[in-house]
Amino acid sequence: MDSWNLWHGCHKISEGCQNCYMFRGDEKYGRTPDRVVKTRDFDLPIRRKRTGEYKIPAGSLLYTCFTSDFFVPDADPWRPLAWQMMKERRDVQFLFITKRIERFYSCIPDDWENGYPNVHICCTVENQAAADKRLPIFQSVPIARKSIVCEPLLGPIHLWPYLGEWVSEVLVGGESGENARVCSFDWVLDIRQQCIEQNIPFTFRQTGACFERGGKLYHIPRKFQFGQASKANLNTQKHPQFYQKETD
Repeated sequence: MDSWNLWHGCHKISEGCQNCYMFRGDEKYGRTPDRVVKTRDFDLPIRRKRTGEYKIPAGSLLYTCFTSDFFVPDADPWRPLAWQMMKERRDVQFLFITKRIERFYSCIPDDWENGYPNVHICCTVENQAAADKRLPIFQSVPIARKSIVCEPLLGPIHLWPYLGEWVSEVLVGGESGENARVCSFDWVLDIRQQCIEQNIPFTFRQTGACFERGGKLYHIPRKFQFGQASKANLNTQKHPQFYQKETD
């Protein structure tokens, strides 16, 4: 799988950020996770081989900005050039996740119109408050492909008012890490049923580290969290390996 982390670092803005995997990793190695910096891979999509061909081949899917938020304000000076690279590489699909969908109109390029067809944007909602705040905005803005990511899932979420043809898919997952908060199987099943009733593809991505099912609490090691979710056999369509990446 190919990743494009063009800048690194972020700021915690909601409950879903509390145990962010990027913060955990940076703090473990003595780095400052809330310092947003442009990386050495900033120009990755347009790098070329000696033959003149792009190093990232046509038809690739680039998982973009997974160690930050693409709409983080600190990156405002760099984002216009990032959009230019996405536009140049129309033959590559770019996918990123944001908790800052309210910044959409201040972050898009002048020629965005109904969205670049090769850019897939996912909005994260971890609880009902986040859903009610972000999804009305997400629903209204022009994006070629949109997905809702309920991860880390911290409580039951009534998505029904927001689901419709505009949603490409809904993904659900628990929280990872030593201090992970509980994810209940009942919450997962409820969101799945909402998706089925509105014919929206659903994926149970991972259990998280602290998973409740049938009144019992399970502490699941990281290496088993994706596999245990897969064994539940709840997914309504198959997905590429993006769904094996951290997003909580």
